Amino acid sequence: MADGAMPSVTAVGDNRVFGWISTLTPKERGAFGACVGGWALDAMDVQMYSFVIPTLIATWGITRGQAGALGTAALLASAAGGWVAGWVADRYGRVRTLQVAIAWFAVFTFLSGVAQNYQQLFLVRALLGIGFGGEWAAGAVLLGEVMRPEHRGKALGVMQAGWAVGWGAAALLYALFFSVMPAAIAWRALFLVGILPAMLVFFVRRYVKEPEVYLKSRADLAARGDQPSFLEIFRPPLLRVTVLGGLLGTGAQGGYYAVTTWLPTFLRTERKLSVLDSAGYLAVSIAGAFFGYLAGGILADKIGRRLTFLVFAMGAGGVAMIYTSVPFGNGAMLLLGFPLGFFASGVFSAMGPFFTENFPTRVRGVGQGFAYNVGRATGALFPTLVGLLSAKIALGQAIGIFAGAAYATMAVAAFLLPETRGKALAP
Repeated sequence: MADGAMPSVTAVGDNRVFGWISTLTPKERGAFGACVGGWALDAMDVQMYSFVIPTLIATWGITRGQAGALGTAALLASAAGGWVAGWVADRYGRVRTLQVAIAWFAVFTFLSGVAQNYQQLFLVRALLGIGFGGEWAAGAVLLGEVMRPEHRGKALGVMQAGWAVGWGAAALLYALFFSVMPAAIAWRALFLVGILPAMLVFFVRRYVKEPEVYLKSRADLAARGDQPSFLEIFRPPLLRVTVLGGLLGTGAQGGYYAVTTWLPTFLRTERKLSVLDSAGYLAVSIAGAFFGYLAGGILADKIGRRLTFLVFAMGAGGVAMIYTSVPFGNGAMLLLGFPLGFFASGVFSAMGPFFTENFPTRVRGVGQGFAYNVGRATGALFPTLVGLLSAKIALGQAIGIFAGAAYATMAVAAFLLPETRGKALAP
């Protein structure tokens, strides 16, 4: 560099945690903003349910098993929604699928607020799950294809960090509404504001374009008069990564939902914390989640996807069991909330780039949608199982047992997976 010359944006940016964002092209930046924002708003809508569980149990007289089933219904439907959305994204485009998914989950979150009984809420939450699963399937594929290989892990890590932002927004709205309104009204108001994410569809429509690698793949398939088979991911050589990816997702999501679905109830019922006190504990966990997502994305690009999975799976399993099973004082629990959120959330950051790099473009949507969401479908059973087991043992112990088993499954799958860091995307 000549004397007196200013360093380039790229040179300076690469030395900062977020500096690489300033080097993104307009196309990368549009996809990045849409996918991060979409996932954050998706998280806000989905995480609202965990905060209203105690109120629904008290107001409608439902059991913990029934409350867990409401969470499981959304997660099971999201698994189907993610798989189907992946196929739709392969056939009709990543951007169009993302728009439909965002509008879908926003509408059904709003309808959750007007449900009149358990059966209606069960149906609406199940339908909401379709959009929930579809948003990740379309968004993660879109962002993974648009981003350059050297930034793919970090970009998808920041996208996952959007979940913590949305979770935090849900916690703030919960604390606000339940402090100024009667509980019987507050839980409905919380769901009604879930319609707001639908506004993001207009941004996606204007600023987000299809990835070049996808457009080229579609043109090549059209020239040959070919359409990829929906079942190709179940045949060699893709079968192995489909199976192991499903186990990886099962462990990560089973552990995560076992903890986060029941954490507010655990703090309120077993730790006897008030609404505002429990919100403070959750804020520490959410902060840990935010930094865990970012760290997972950075590590995925630095040390590789496979080792990142192993580090976070072992950390998440150990901290979850300690947090819920060891009788610490409330001060120690407050401090432990940070690593609880950090490890439980950071496990997801390498998943998007890993699946993107393992499946070819022609079936990337359906492959990534299936591998991630079959894990979600299996992991969706964990909130119900925790609720049922908590009728026989303490809720904290039930959470710890299922979280430990889930993260052990994830660690085994990660050990058997190949490394893909820096891999060029296959057509």
